[in-house]
Amino acid sequence: MDKNTLGSSAILGIQKDTHLSTNQYNWFVLGTVFYLSYLLFEYPQNLALQRFPVGRWMSINIFVWGIALACHAACTDFAGLFVARFVLGICEGSITAGFMIVSSMFYTRSEQTSRIGYWFLMNGTAQIISGFISFGSLHITTPGFAPWQWLVIITGIITLITAVIYWFFFPDSPTNAWFLTPAERAIAIRRLKENQTGVENKHFKKEQMIEALKDPKTWLFAVFAALDQIPNSLSNQRQIIMTTLGFSDLQTTLLSCVDGFMEVATIWTGVMIVSRIPNSRAYVGAVYFIPALAGVLMIEFLPWSKQIALLFAIWLVDIGITGFILSLAWLTSVTAGHTKRVTTNAIVLSAYCVGNGLGPFMWQTQYKPRNRIPWIVIGLCYLVCPILLLVIRFMLSRENKKRDAEPVSDNFEEVYIEQVTADGKRIEIKVDKELLDLTDIQNRDFRYVL
Repeated sequence: MDKNTLGSSAILGIQKDTHLSTNQYNWFVLGTVFYLSYLLFEYPQNLALQRFPVGRWMSINIFVWGIALACHAACTDFAGLFVARFVLGICEGSITAGFMIVSSMFYTRSEQTSRIGYWFLMNGTAQIISGFISFGSLHITTPGFAPWQWLVIITGIITLITAVIYWFFFPDSPTNAWFLTPAERAIAIRRLKENQTGVENKHFKKEQMIEALKDPKTWLFAVFAALDQIPNSLSNQRQIIMTTLGFSDLQTTLLSCVDGFMEVATIWTGVMIVSRIPNSRAYVGAVYFIPALAGVLMIEFLPWSKQIALLFAIWLVDIGITGFILSLAWLTSVTAGHTKRVTTNAIVLSAYCVGNGLGPFMWQTQYKPRNRIPWIVIGLCYLVCPILLLVIRFMLSRENKKRDAEPVSDNFEEVYIEQVTADGKRIEIKVDKELLDLTDIQNRDFRYVL
């Protein structure tokens, strides 16, 4: 909700009140600034998530995020918005990465796709809520305080409340989850043995970082994330496009709720299908790009007078988000080793920032109102993305077959840790291979889900 408030503010008067040019609004305030700071701080944020308690670190970032969002209301020019958006980008770097880490520590690989889908579809829920808040803000007529300022104040307060809730209630891992008894914590850890990824390790392992950098699938997922997120710049342009189609500001704020509904519906159906059909992640993700491509073709070739049809075409393009969500869940499931997972998440989410940072450059004044060039770029991205998913699936399937043909490995079968008992005696306890902090390449018993 927070990072999209500026998109909603576009029709609530922020450009006029802060004297923004079209290029400043599209390139710097919405895209480049936010995602540049996101990119610069993504890896440090991931290292912090490994070093500090995840819930506490995320709550601190959410708190600072809420303050920065509310401070938008005090901005009167480009410089002020630049600083506020830069701080938002820094804090954003901890959120998705933190959720991915916690999801991998609580759920089995077969469960992770649906769980990651559930928390990601809240983006769509937030769009629905934001649409109604924007609609209400348009009806506020406080002298000297514009509707867009009310919007950022209201959403900022909601974020600050969320930060407090996270500080006290968001768990760091199954080992200290407040809602689990000691016996349930032990069960939660044992059930993750099938993942063969361990639970959590606070020690940074250089060799795992190097392995992540050398792993081809890391970079294929990164290229996919970058290309998939270039069209995401549409999220900040959609309401502007709707107004050029002839819809009023009030109508546009309510129509934005449909965008949220589309995101919720498509992500939910996507993760449900994957949960019910084994090894279908790449296939389902690829299929969900088809309606998005159909939407792009409709926008390119339908007459501008067909406003309702063009509006439905824009909503079809929204369906492409499902492929990205499935890729994030897939990435978590095929990466083992805590440091490697942190590094891989940082690389892929950095590529996500690059795509989001480049996207706003498409929306230039000379392309309005049809924006044919941006839509062509979106179509090309959505044409390449499903191909990348299928290539990743082919590589991982081939690696699984290679490991199936290898003799059974007894490496890491006899690993012990020393423990001091209550009476001072030192004893050795065997650690199950599945709970060791091994990477997916080190552990030859690891099989990639498809």
